[in-house]
Amino acid sequence: MKRIAALFLLAWFTAQDALAFDAFTISDIRVEGLSRIAPGTVFTYLPVEKGDSLTPDRADQAIRALYKTGFFNDVQLARQGDILVVTVKERPQITKIAIRGNKDLKEDDLLKGLKGIGLAQGEAFDDLKLNEVQGELIRQYYNRGKYNVSVKTTKVNLDRNRVEVAINIAEGKAAKIKHLNIVGNSVYPDRQIEDDFESSTTNWTSWYSKDDQYSREKLSGDLEKLQSYYMDRGYADFAVDSTQVGISPDKRKMFVTANIKEGEIYNVSDIKLTGALILKEEDVRKLVRIQPNDVFSRKKVEQSVDAITSTLSNIGYAFAEVQPIPTIDKDKRLVSLNFFINPGKRVYVRNVVFKGNLHTEDEVVRREMRQLEGAWYSQAAIDRSKIRLQRLGFFKTVVIDTPKVPGTDDQVDVTVALEEQNSGQFQFGLGYSQLQGIIAQVAVTQNNFFGTGDRVSVSAQQSKYQKRYQLSYFEPYLTDDGIGIGYDIQHTELDASELNIASYLTNTDAFDIYLGIPISESDAVNVQMGISKTGINTIPGFTPQPIVNYIDNLGHHTFHAWNMQVSWSHDTRNRYWNPTRGSLQSVSLEVTLPGSTVEYYKFNYRFAQYLRMTDSLTFYGHFNVGYGDTYKDPKGVLPPDHPNYAANIGGLPFFENFYAGGVADVRGFRDNTLGPFYVIDPLSCPASNSNCRLPIGGSLKTVASAEVIIPTPFVKEADDSTRVSLFLDVGNVFRNNLCTTSQLSCNNSSSSFSASELRASAGVSFTWRAPVGPIVINLARPIRKKEGDDTEVIQFTFGNTF
Repeated sequence: MKRIAALFLLAWFTAQDALAFDAFTISDIRVEGLSRIAPGTVFTYLPVEKGDSLTPDRADQAIRALYKTGFFNDVQLARQGDILVVTVKERPQITKIAIRGNKDLKEDDLLKGLKGIGLAQGEAFDDLKLNEVQGELIRQYYNRGKYNVSVKTTKVNLDRNRVEVAINIAEGKAAKIKHLNIVGNSVYPDRQIEDDFESSTTNWTSWYSKDDQYSREKLSGDLEKLQSYYMDRGYADFAVDSTQVGISPDKRKMFVTANIKEGEIYNVSDIKLTGALILKEEDVRKLVRIQPNDVFSRKKVEQSVDAITSTLSNIGYAFAEVQPIPTIDKDKRLVSLNFFINPGKRVYVRNVVFKGNLHTEDEVVRREMRQLEGAWYSQAAIDRSKIRLQRLGFFKTVVIDTPKVPGTDDQVDVTVALEEQNSGQFQFGLGYSQLQGIIAQVAVTQNNFFGTGDRVSVSAQQSKYQKRYQLSYFEPYLTDDGIGIGYDIQHTELDASELNIASYLTNTDAFDIYLGIPISESDAVNVQMGISKTGINTIPGFTPQPIVNYIDNLGHHTFHAWNMQVSWSHDTRNRYWNPTRGSLQSVSLEVTLPGSTVEYYKFNYRFAQYLRMTDSLTFYGHFNVGYGDTYKDPKGVLPPDHPNYAANIGGLPFFENFYAGGVADVRGFRDNTLGPFYVIDPLSCPASNSNCRLPIGGSLKTVASAEVIIPTPFVKEADDSTRVSLFLDVGNVFRNNLCTTSQLSCNNSSSSFSASELRASAGVSFTWRAPVGPIVINLARPIRKKEGDDTEVIQFTFGNTF
């Protein structure tokens, strides 16, 4: 206000000079005093032009108009004959804004706020705005509880009419809450109602949570939570009567007192639905979360409003409004609720517009949209479209807006603003895990090949037990219905002895082709066919005798397979990484076709469920079972009198066996060590010694786990890149046809499932999606084990990004 008054005062005095000449017709206009601003800018804002008659009033208007631009410190009008001479003095230009000492407020946020006030690099400088900035910054720091803040602003005049602005901030320390008192509560104790507060007095967690630092915004939010706490439990006339906030003389301690009136518990007398319901009344009533005779709950009322609004928005009523109108009977302590529904006009989508997809083809993003042009507006379809676009992995951000079409009240446009990220990657990584040791990997991946949405990948990986080279290609939209096709070729060399299992070497070449067939938004079927060749080399003195006998009786060291795999998946998780709700269910069946060296099948079933327990706790339960066997037993080639003869060489091939235990399985037990095992020399090295065991896996695997995902310590804001959970794991592997009852070197879990053989562990798990790849650290304790089990307290892995 002062700035506006000063401008008009200066303009008034200047205008007196303009009034000194008589009216005349302007033959030409000349502008003097410009150095940075173009003459055309002056002519644009000047309300007179050549040929106009300039009167004292119009001269006054012209001066005011030029002052109002903020470009000039001084404006004068003069007359030379019939020529109007406009003499100006430009305001200096801001060449730099230097901010020092800010820690609590980020510099980018400060510069953005300064720009909103009118102080920005490249703009005209105004002394009054600099004073305004100082007051605004002090106000922001006061809101954060920093009452000792000092903000000093200075300007440095430079040559060529330029200035540099310096803002020096001494933030000081935030005032801490010394006393927090709720007065008037008799039903609930202080500790209970303050449990969800962001503000608190100093405690042992304050050093990282900062909950004892006073903030006006935090206090307002806490008082709102307090009101919700009572009103969600029936106290419909609850009120915060007053709030007193005191500060110590040194501005370091805060004393907060809130006076409340609890009131009485109210019940709901009846529910009315008025307005234009659109739907059948019985269908709308099913959406109401609160019923007659229930204890009043504002939370349930809000949930009812959201449910009705969401349902209407999914059938075209984009601007539907539902207003709950309570009528309180204080004598009877009853609340009558009237939900007034105003659906507005039914809206359809005119255009779907994409912005920011500079590299990605329009077709690639448009095929993910579930909200179609010309169709009725559907919030559910828009939300699903956003999820599908985010899952592509091509975009850093996806923002969808639905502005009204100008001049209409029943049309909107859907505007999708995309910020692309690098979808092509060249990665060279090193990682380490207890099982694999050092992992080196080089990969070139393009997830959005030439903007088509196709994925191409070439990778090479080497660890102490494996070398792997892979080339793959996947086209997600072979057809308009979303059927995808992919190809994969790979070469793998494996040293099984480094996997904590029986010693042997494999060399595998494989080629696969697979189809992805979407059934619905959450269901898909995958069909895969391939051919592979696996060479097996045994290690004399180290490979278990049953494996040697199996290979000798089969008469093949090279296994050829034609395989086919069919799988179905049902995925309703709200996000891929660290979900908080939804489920994942998958079933797969892999079969080697007739003519393969060994004709077998493998079945896998997995189920995982995420349930939101509270705002900060999520339950995660999952179960996995796998089973395999031959559907046609191979014929042995060795005669019965041969020393390596084995009567039974049926069952799942040993190199396809299931294993359990490890960082991603039954935690607390060493990787792959659970289940059937072989002891080379039971007399000199008994099975009770874990170092004497060679795990050989089994054809039946059962694993289950229950976890409670808790907030990550030391992380103040929600972040889906980290996860901490408390877990309980149960499982084991059973049944191995290489072992028979006469072979004492095999353990007794070689038979079918036995509950007495299940192992269990409990502990804490930490997962971080780090730049080098996922980092997993487990702290586990076996709570059900047997003699000879190989256990580990700490397990970890990191950097294995593929």
